[in-house]
Amino acid sequence: MLNIGIASLPGIGPKKSQILRTDAGIETVEDLIYYIPRRYVDRSSFKAIKDCFVNEIVTVSGEIIDIKVAGHRKKFLEVSIDDGTDLLKGIFFGGMQYFQKIFSTGDHVLFSGKINFFKYKQIVHPDFDILDYSSGSKGINTGRIVPLYPSTEALKSVGLDSRGFRRIIKNALDIHAHLIRENLSSEIIQRNNLLDLGEALQTIHFPDSFQQAEAARKRLAFNELFFLLFYLSLSKEYIKAHYEGTHYITKRGLSDDFITSLPFPLTGDQLKCIEEIRNDMLSPYPMNRLLQGDVGSGKTVVALAVSLLSVEAQCQVAFMAPTEVLALQHFQTIVKLVPEHVRCALLSGSLGLSEKRTLYEKLENGSIDIVIGTHALIQESVAFKNLRLIIIDEQHRFGVHQRALLRRKGNDAHLLIMTATPIPRSLSMTLFGDLDFSSIRTKPANRIPIKTLAFPESRLPSVYNSLKKYMDQSRQIYYVLPLIEESEKIDLKSAQEVFNLLSQKIFPDKTISLLHGKMKSAEKERIMNSFREGKIDLLVSTTVIEVGIDVPNASVMVIEHAERFGLSQLHQLRGRVGRGDHQSFCVLVYPDDVPAESKKRIDIMTETDDGFIIAEEDLKLRGAGHITGIKQHGHDADFEFTDLINDMEIITHARVEVQREMQNIQDVDKTLNAIKQNSYERILDGIRKKRILEILS
Repeated sequence: MLNIGIASLPGIGPKKSQILRTDAGIETVEDLIYYIPRRYVDRSSFKAIKDCFVNEIVTVSGEIIDIKVAGHRKKFLEVSIDDGTDLLKGIFFGGMQYFQKIFSTGDHVLFSGKINFFKYKQIVHPDFDILDYSSGSKGINTGRIVPLYPSTEALKSVGLDSRGFRRIIKNALDIHAHLIRENLSSEIIQRNNLLDLGEALQTIHFPDSFQQAEAARKRLAFNELFFLLFYLSLSKEYIKAHYEGTHYITKRGLSDDFITSLPFPLTGDQLKCIEEIRNDMLSPYPMNRLLQGDVGSGKTVVALAVSLLSVEAQCQVAFMAPTEVLALQHFQTIVKLVPEHVRCALLSGSLGLSEKRTLYEKLENGSIDIVIGTHALIQESVAFKNLRLIIIDEQHRFGVHQRALLRRKGNDAHLLIMTATPIPRSLSMTLFGDLDFSSIRTKPANRIPIKTLAFPESRLPSVYNSLKKYMDQSRQIYYVLPLIEESEKIDLKSAQEVFNLLSQKIFPDKTISLLHGKMKSAEKERIMNSFREGKIDLLVSTTVIEVGIDVPNASVMVIEHAERFGLSQLHQLRGRVGRGDHQSFCVLVYPDDVPAESKKRIDIMTETDDGFIIAEEDLKLRGAGHITGIKQHGHDADFEFTDLINDMEIITHARVEVQREMQNIQDVDKTLNAIKQNSYERILDGIRKKRILEILS
């Protein structure tokens, strides 16, 4: 087992142990061995000293012929080496006593670094290795592919820069490598052409080539994926095995009548998703389904249609939204569409104490069928009589823990998660492997595509002219900025500053309001209602309007400092327009000197309005964490070894092997409990079980 305290290694005392734990999350030998390099540098090729030139970065080999302290005011150590072609000096400032102890004349050494010249060729503070040819030893700092490790100032202060990490990781592998046990069968290893686990862990740190390093990473990525997917598959089977017989929904008449009564036809994708969710709810075990659909694709109507299955079965539905504005909007939509006898309520933090008490009583005695709310739904004081369907909108806005709290309030409740940020395929196959997926790809037929335009800030006067024209035609406008107030540290326009400019100088004859997240709920609600009713011409806002706001007459959105937003966020914002009968526009404004990478994001937005394509591009640019909602609770959703962009082949192979493995499981309960107790015979160490359970917690 590798679950040995880090302090057991030579040279790691209490101070280093503490800093390793707090700054790098390293507590055990396993943690250290899995602390992988951030990149590698190639120091494998040697140059003759005579062929080295100033400013070249080189690795040279030679014999130490002289060691002396030099300099007048500032002393330094001068270590001269000779390779038979020329002389080179290694210059060391500080720590001279240490270097005088470790270097001896006659030693054979490798020096790596940048060549400069002062009387002789020299390298200031070279990376070095002292070679012992008699033992066949190989250096770890020069003369090879050398790993570089993540480090912090605190780690560096105790000698744990890349050089220090190489030393302690080498010690850990030398002492404890025999404890690494293979945890994949020989058949899986052969079928997928994988390195042995022990070899992979040695090679990831000290490869002889970049190809070897990549082969090691692929083995560790396969491990990471295989055991994560295995655990998710077991969990899914566990639910099926343990909830047999909890079937309670038998009728669908109310839901069918609702669909027939709608004043608009549903798309084929909407009907398909309703049927998939209905089949889950008619089954004898709780649903775990994610409904993904682009902005404006009609997810709420799908959720409402399946909610009525629960209502007809005399069960309750909880619908959780990330903001009060969106919760209110959902409530108003639902009340307008459902039959009059369906009892609906809105629960938010802004309700008065007596109103909340009354609502809590009604939820507990079952006299409310559908409750729409914010985080207020997960408060301890909220209890349900018979909660059987939970719908969570904009799932990435909630952490895993919040979703779990709401589910505990139900009795074997079905869970439907909705997102307007489509999940890229690689993520859907991994982190969301325990969920079934439904996708709405088509938008309602009456939706006019939004035109997206991009301009540098120098073109703002022309943008203002266009805005005036649309306001004169009674069209309404969103004007979005990333900051509320001016910041001395960041040279960005604030919403307050732009509000003052637009209302006082640019459009003094128009009704302009300001909306941001620091306002009290009642004030935000008042402003949004005024905007909805057409009493406000232009609404200056922060991203508080990103999710779910539906004002059909708002046909133009301007986003200043568009380079400060991620792709998915820009797409969400753009989705606030294009909901009415008029052609809508999204105008992205960026600095004239915008960086190339930021301009690339803006170009993608002007080229496509397909949220699924945008999600894939966003994953490439930003990583997985912002999509999963896990980072909100202190966990990093990014994998340690897996590259979700380029490892689809590994993901696919790992899934195939998990499916084979699941066919051999006789007792799901026993296997799942064994994993949790760290005693499953093939999942003992080397799989980063702690990491996997962190992601799944």
